[in-house]
Amino acid sequence: MAGALDGLKVLDLSSHLSGPYCGMLLADHGADVVKIEKPNGGDEARGMPPYVSGESAPFMLWNRNKRSIVLDLKSEFGKAAILELIDQADILIENYRPGTLARLGLSYEVLSERNPRLILGSISGFGQTGPYSPKGGFDLITQGMSGLMSSCGPKDGPPFRLPIAISDVAAGVHLAFGILCAVQARHQSGKGQQVDVALLDSAISFGVYEAAHVFATDERPPRLGQSHRGSSPYEVFQTRDGWITIGAAQQNFWETLCDLVNLPQLKTDPRFITNADRVLNNALLVGILGEKVRQQASSYWLEAMDRAGIPCGPVLASDEILTDPHVLAREMVAEVDHPTAGRMKTLGVVAKLSETPGAVLGAAPRLGEHSDEILAALNTGVASKLDR
Repeated sequence: MAGALDGLKVLDLSSHLSGPYCGMLLADHGADVVKIEKPNGGDEARGMPPYVSGESAPFMLWNRNKRSIVLDLKSEFGKAAILELIDQADILIENYRPGTLARLGLSYEVLSERNPRLILGSISGFGQTGPYSPKGGFDLITQGMSGLMSSCGPKDGPPFRLPIAISDVAAGVHLAFGILCAVQARHQSGKGQQVDVALLDSAISFGVYEAAHVFATDERPPRLGQSHRGSSPYEVFQTRDGWITIGAAQQNFWETLCDLVNLPQLKTDPRFITNADRVLNNALLVGILGEKVRQQASSYWLEAMDRAGIPCGPVLASDEILTDPHVLAREMVAEVDHPTAGRMKTLGVVAKLSETPGAVLGAAPRLGEHSDEILAALNTGVASKLDR
């Protein structure tokens, strides 16, 4: 069955995580994504541990379903080949520092003149415009600048980096969304456009409660630790043998929870009657509930709350959730055959389309694995005209 994006031709000049993640999303849904890598090692992510039979496990995860070609864009051959590939492409993804493509003679103006339908998807630390645009920016840098780092962690502790590449992944998702918006616009206009996504903007977009607080009060949002800015109880609780999460801010959930933990008097306590009251007195409330929750095992509370319809869940480690029966039923773990690493597990496709589902059909390519077949398909035979 053809994927939803079957027929779209994508060139992926990006490296590391943000741009390749966007390319992965498009490839998962049927786009033909050709990863263009530099000589002498290719994408730097190929050097990220851990390794399986010498292949980078992170690289293999977010570069599946793609083909790889090695081109030196500074050489006569590489320049001729990339231009001919661009003539045939729908989309070009890049995550160079702004200005780099122009220095290579591949500015959007040059490319769109050759191929007016081309959509250029650009990811950078700070975007193509603004005073910070020339700066390089990684996930760590933009987490720190976006407000995410200052909002996370213990109330009285240092700034806390989320130990996941949230800016990178968010930028990749936003770029995929922006590209598909541009594809839809092209259906109407017949013309492509540039899609400009910044890691900083993407990280800022996650701080919705924090932004609302600033816009409403002109004050800095306090750090809340594990608490929620607008909901209570909405917290991580320690049980007798582990940790669970409870989301019982909604009034019917709250009242049911009071009865479940044998504290019905809290329903009429003026400090906790409404959600706003509970948010104001959250620390006190969490202390009261926490004492009760610690008296029983996680399984006891999870079963009881599930029966009562109260949203809750266990706190799981990555190895636990990736073997969870629900996650497996949702096909969030897939398998592919890699020519070097062998049979490998990878993450599944998130968006489940009923008629044109995405799929993990191929492993990540080895460096330059498809160079010959891609070059052989070029219309003007650039491979035979120039000395590689």
